[in-house]
Amino acid sequence: MSDPVLLNNVDHHDLRISTEYGPELGDAVNQMTVFVTEFEALSREYVIVFRRDAAGAFRAVVLLGFARDENLYLQGQSWDARTIPALVARGPFSIGVPKSGDAGEPMIHVALDHPRVSRDKGRRIFLDHGGNAPYLDYVAGMLRSIYAGTKIGPAMIEAFDAADLLEPATLQLDAPDGRSFTVPDVWVISQARFAALDGAQLARLNEGDFLRCAVWLMSSLGNLSTLLDRKLARDGGS
Repeated sequence: MSDPVLLNNVDHHDLRISTEYGPELGDAVNQMTVFVTEFEALSREYVIVFRRDAAGAFRAVVLLGFARDENLYLQGQSWDARTIPALVARGPFSIGVPKSGDAGEPMIHVALDHPRVSRDKGRRIFLDHGGNAPYLDYVAGMLRSIYAGTKIGPAMIEAFDAADLLEPATLQLDAPDGRSFTVPDVWVISQARFAALDGAQLARLNEGDFLRCAVWLMSSLGNLSTLLDRKLARDGGS
């Protein structure tokens, strides 16, 4: 895929974006990176955990399935959830930032060879007179969420580390048909350590607005049973 280009209403006045979903559009994945700015909404429908990359850095992900390339939220050409992760909802758009030392501000860019981009079908980006279409305003909101999340995320991890809240885990679910599904190598908020935090520690977390983030992360684990239900329904089990 070519590098994204700066979006403008002259060269791209007739661009349209497909808002359907499917494997051919890159949606067949069993996890998706998400950002702290999304935690509240996502925690109602998804399991949010942390993974560590090769350098040891944490990133938050939502679990979408158990098997490789399995997205249990895909239903035909639709995404079966009230909230869609921002990295998916943004489509072919991204934020471009000036190089260090250069003047300017973050601007919306578009990947013209992205499979969702079309000149004849899908949602319009610009209105006839050149103004933003409602869909582009929606995308801009997703991009702001991603951009802010990348700035806030490291401070959140630092706060969780300082409170010794993160612990490694293997998630296991046992199905009624005798099968077991495991999600290894994840990190979660320790409920025992969270319950043992003293007033000063709670105050420090709250000062950074990370106390409620920890609560959302812990509550999201309750969606594991719903993810299992989706798996059994997809497989035709009960």
